[in-house]
Amino acid sequence: MFTVEVRDHIMIAHSFRGDVFGPAKALHGATFIVDAAFISKELDVNGIVIDIGRALDVLKATLQPLNYSNLDENPEFKNINTTTEFLTKYIFDHLATAARNGDLGRDGKELHAIRVTISESHVARAWYEAAIH
Repeated sequence: MFTVEVRDHIMIAHSFRGDVFGPAKALHGATFIVDAAFISKELDVNGIVIDIGRALDVLKATLQPLNYSNLDENPEFKNINTTTEFLTKYIFDHLATAARNGDLGRDGKELHAIRVTISESHVARAWYEAAIH
């Protein structure tokens, strides 16, 4: 498999419901490093997986509505614990749509999968990976 990975970051605030979260039930901030890996079984006629510049643009556009926001106040996330795991799938869904639309400089049908990794710190991260078809 060939993979191209791009990176950005977001700064958010949120809180959680549920005793399992302990002190994270209170409103708190986080800075997340977000890596998006685009995976293909073969390179295209140009010798690439995707256009890196377009991938960076799509990732930035996906993250922009989240950056510097309180996720608790976002109507789209009402009654949802916006855990790192949840956010990986949320970002994946947006990137997969962009890939299917050809926004990455390659026909999305030629891509195999996307993996989104969010690093909470230097010791903890979560990811979501799935085929995009």
